[in-house]
Parts: sequence; structure tokens; C-alpha cells
Amino acid sequence: MTVQAPPVRPESRSDAGVPGKPRTIPRHGRLTPYLFLAPFAVLFIGFVLVPAIFGLWVSLHDYNYLLPGQPWVGLQNYLDLFTPGSRDSGDFWHSMLATGIFTVLSVPFLIVCPLGVALLLNRAFRGRSFFRAVFFAPYVLGVSVVGLLFRFLLDPNIGLVNSYLGHAIPWTTDVPWAWISLVAMTVWWTLGFNAIIYLAGLQEISPELYEAAEVDGASRWDQFRNVTLPGLRPVVAFVTTVTLLASANMFGQAFLVTKGAPANETRTAIMYIASTGLGSNRQGMAAAMSYILAIILIGISALNLRLSRRREAS
Repeated sequence: MTVQAPPVRPESRSDAGVPGKPRTIPRHGRLTPYLFLAPFAVLFIGFVLVPAIFGLWVSLHDYNYLLPGQPWVGLQNYLDLFTPGSRDSGDFWHSMLATGIFTVLSVPFLIVCPLGVALLLNRAFRGRSFFRAVFFAPYVLGVSVVGLLFRFLLDPNIGLVNSYLGHAIPWTTDVPWAWISLVAMTVWWTLGFNAIIYLAGLQEISPELYEAAEVDGASRWDQFRNVTLPGLRPVVAFVTTVTLLASANMFGQAFLVTKGAPANETRTAIMYIASTGLGSNRQGMAAAMSYILAIILIGISALNLRLSRRREAS
């Protein structure tokens, strides 16, 4: 007598999740993540990857879009920037120095001041939502609005600030006043963004940690040093990196308020790159300057993230 095996039935949906039974993913399900990523991929390729490759190609040519021929020069544009006495070397590195000065002066304020504001706005008090909106409101203004506003406020001759002070302080025409003006307006303008990021990080810290620290007799400073700061380390690393990149790419404030004065002391790298590429129609040299600046910023960002990870591991 032969025993006939029962017929094998196809796997049904009810078998999904049953131990020992393989789960097959439909073909259309495998494509779903790529369909969601497709809009970003199109924008990234069209507006980031392709322009970056084209910009690298431009930097290897004596490129001028007004002329029919674009002679190949290889790495000569880059070599000229590192050759003392060349046409662009001195001015470019002077503008890089101006960029470094602004970054060193502005970044500490843009890290510490928003943290203080976030600590205050994280407390429970009446009108807290209103004050959060007030501090964030300047960030929604365009750089042209902020630049023109401070241009009229800080004008050495007809400015409202000098009118109230009764002194002719050269806010936009002499150093260090020009740097003070640029840093002050940048802090006022962008402080709210960093404060909101800090505020989101503060709300992720468990209140039980503060309660336990208070029971142990920890003071407010001890709670800030041993609870708040360790909980905000990833947020601080993010804010520091974003602020460094934004400060190093400062353009609108100096262009509208000081116009690089005095004697190009406040002319940043982006201002000089724009002047070279658009004013002098030397797009090849401007592209080479842009890539040197980008490489420096990538190195600084990588170093900052590496230091932040070491602090988290220690």
C-alpha cells in the first residue's frame, strides 16, 4: 500500500510571520524604497552632483563663458593660487584670512548664546511660546532685508545707532568696528535657529536625571555640567559643524553692510570668488578657489566630528 503525500499548497498571506516559513517580498515591495528616494536622487544629481563635476571641469580650464574657446590649463589655476606674487594668490589668501577672522569671532557666540537662550526658553513660564517665536523670527528674514536694515542702523553718518550714542563710530568703515558690526548682526539674525536646535535636544533629556541629581544635592551648575552638557553632546557637535560651515560661507552681510571695507579687510572668500567669476569673467579661476575653500571646510568639519566622537567615547 502506497501513502500519497498531501498536495503542497502555495504560501498564503496568513503564513507571514510563522516561524520556520520563509517570507517572500513581492517585487513591487522591493521597489518602494527606491521610489521614495527617487525625488531626492533627481534633485541631488541635478543640482549637486552634476554642478560639482562641471565645476571641477571648469576649474581645469581658462574658462570664460563669453568666449568661444575654453583653453585647457590643467592644474595651473590651482598652482597659481599657491604661487606667491601671482595675480590672485595674495588677494585670495587675504580674503581667506578675513573669512577665518569672521569665523573665529562669530562661532563662539553662535554656540554659547543660543544655548543660554534655549535653557531659558526650556523653562515653564507664561508666554513661553511667544518668546520662542520672537527669538526665531529674525531667522526667517532674508539676508538682503537684514543687511539693508543694519546698513541704515550702523551708517557712520546718518545711522540711528550713532545718533543715539552721540558719537561718530565707524561701524562699517574701519576695523575692528566693522567686524563687531558683522558679528553682531549675524548673531542677532541666526541665533534663533541654533536655539531651536538646542531646545529640541534639551527636551530629549529625561527629567528623571535632573530629579536624581537634585536628590543627590547637585547644584544648578552641577546639573548643567553633568547632565545637560553630556546629553547635548551630539547636538553641540551638529550645531558647531553647521555654524562653522555657515560662517565660512558668509557673503551677504559683508557685501551689503561693509562692501569689503576698509581696504578689503572684510572681503570674505566668497566675495572674492564672486568678484573673480562674475566681475572679471574668469570662471575657471573662481571654480578653483571654490574647490580649495570646499576642501578646507571638509577637513575642518571632519576634524570637528572626529573630536566630538572622541569626547563621547571618553
